[in-house]
Formats: sequence, C-alpha cells, structure tokens
Amino acid sequence: MTPNPAARLLDTAGPLRPGEELDATAVDGWLKQQRPDLRGLPRVTQYAGGASNWTYRLEYDNADLILRRPPAGTKAKSAHDMGREYRVQKALKPVFGYVPAMVAYCEDTSIIGVDFYVMERVAGIIPRKNLPRGLELPPATVRQLCLNVLDALIELHQVDYKAAGLAGLSSGTGYTQRQISGWSKRYTQARTWNVPSGQRIMQWLETHQPTQERICITHNDFRFDNVVLDADDPTRILGILDWELATLGDPLMDLGNLLAYWVQADDDFLAQATRRQPTHLPGMLTRQEVVAYYCEKTGFQPENWAFYEVYGLFRLSAIAQQIYYRYHHKQTRNPAFKNFWIFVHYLHWRCRRAMRGSR
Repeated sequence: MTPNPAARLLDTAGPLRPGEELDATAVDGWLKQQRPDLRGLPRVTQYAGGASNWTYRLEYDNADLILRRPPAGTKAKSAHDMGREYRVQKALKPVFGYVPAMVAYCEDTSIIGVDFYVMERVAGIIPRKNLPRGLELPPATVRQLCLNVLDALIELHQVDYKAAGLAGLSSGTGYTQRQISGWSKRYTQARTWNVPSGQRIMQWLETHQPTQERICITHNDFRFDNVVLDADDPTRILGILDWELATLGDPLMDLGNLLAYWVQADDDFLAQATRRQPTHLPGMLTRQEVVAYYCEKTGFQPENWAFYEVYGLFRLSAIAQQIYYRYHHKQTRNPAFKNFWIFVHYLHWRCRRAMRGSR
C-alpha cells in the first residue's frame, strides 16, 4: 500500500510526561463496559499541548479515542468540569458538526482518581504557531482557510441553543457585566508589584458597556490551534476542540477574545513574541478585516468595536497575570513564564491605545 504523503502532517501525541501517567488497565476495563466492541489493549500517548486539562490518545485495534481529564491537584471542580464539557459537546454535536463525537463520561473517581471523559479522535492538522513542516500554502489558500475558520465561528454563533437543549448552560442575560466584574476581580487578585493596577481600563470597560447584548453559544477559546484541518485539503475544517469554557454569552465578545490572540504580519516585535497561531501568513486577514467580514456576514453593527477589543486584550492580560502570579510566588518554576509581566504591560498599552481611538 502506498503511504499517504499527507499523513506526515497529522497532529500526533507523544510519550507520557513524568507524573502524568495514565492507568490504562483501569481505563480499559471501564471503557469496555461502555463500548464492548473495543478490541485489544489501548496504546496510550499524550498530547503536549493543553496546560489546563490533560489529553491522552487511546489507540485500540478498531478505534482511535481521546481521553480528557483535569490536572493533578485540582480543587475546584468548576474550574475543570469534565461532566459539563462532555454534556455541552454531546448536546452540540447534532446541530454543530465540528464537535467531536462523545463516547462516555466517567464520574467514578475510583477508576483513575478523577472524573474524565472519552471521545472519538478527529485526525488532522492543528495549525499551531506555525503550520507543520512541509506544508506551504499560497496566499489565496491561506485566505480561504482564514475565511473558513471565521465561518465556523459564525455558524456556532447562529446555533439555536434552545432547540439544542442548551438554554440552561448559563444565565445568559447579564453576561457582559459578569465578564467585566469577573476578569477585573481575577486580575486584581493576581496582581504583583511589577504590573499596572489596571484601574483605568476596568473603569473604562464598566462605563462603555454596549446598550445591546446578544446571547448565543460562545466557545470562549476559539483559536486556530483549537481547529482540526483536513490533511488532504487544509482549508477544510474537520473539528473544533477544547469546549471547557463554552457558555451562553455575547458573540462579539467571543470575537474580541479571538482577536486578542491574533498577531498579524505587521505587528511589533512584542506581539510577534506572543504569537501562537499562523495569523501572520501572507493571505491572512488583518484584525480590522476580520471584524468587517464578521459584521458583514452576521449583520451585526457594534455600537463601539473598541469595547470588544479592549475586553479581549484585558481578559488576556488577566490570564497572563494569573500564570505569572504562580511563577512569581514560586508555585511553578517553568522559565517560560518568567517574563509574562512584560506582556501584561504590553497588553495594557494596547488597551489604552484602543481606548484613545474610540468615540
């Protein structure tokens, strides 16, 4: 059989990280009670990405599955709610085909010490900081990929969440205020001496809330590195991953979150240092073009786009500061976090620049 040359582009798992081993025998015994058709013992590998939840690949003779579990030491179940993540995807799958197919959820913590769920693996390319080596796309193809990713987000925002049985996913109304209050509190609690207070930005967000709030299903971590592409046609989306933060929220705030990570080719060196998706490639839309495309396709006319831009950037600064707080207080020794305080300053500078440019 001639090997498929596109197979080398597929995202793959690697060896288990020390201290994060999985009891494959225990998982296998439980899983075969849910899926008696499974043959053989699973070959277990682990995905390097995902600092939040741990993700494993289980390769059976006749099935290719993914197991997701919370990290060790998790105290607040709400922070890594496997049952919620499983139920959201199971309810969404019939109306939003990009969601992986769910297999089973295990709330019995006696199996591996925590709850977990298993889903079918979506095999494909995950566009991380750079495309896989050997995959070079011309600008026209990159542009089509970009538009297809945005179209998937638009499709998600247009799902009838009530018909999908997801009306109870969250409170919905009042989402904007809850997000501003929540992220302001988290930033303030995680603040260290070497980062700005953020008071001016928090007050600006409070006083510039839009008068109109739309509610839909939001992913809240929608990025290229949570998208799975077809290796034979990299413009075609096969799946969207990581639904841990999905809720009922404002679609334009979801877009603002996406664009906070969007580093384009002409951005400065500090932005380039934070890039984690290939939005710099020739053919990719700029942030301004993304907003224009999204609004044209949805018919939304934001009162003041700067609010959503500032919100996304401030939220990202709070996430970065929470990570840096752990490094600052020696709760982690990961050297990658050492200079996160610099990026907090940078993100706040971006916020203030957007605030000055708003009406």
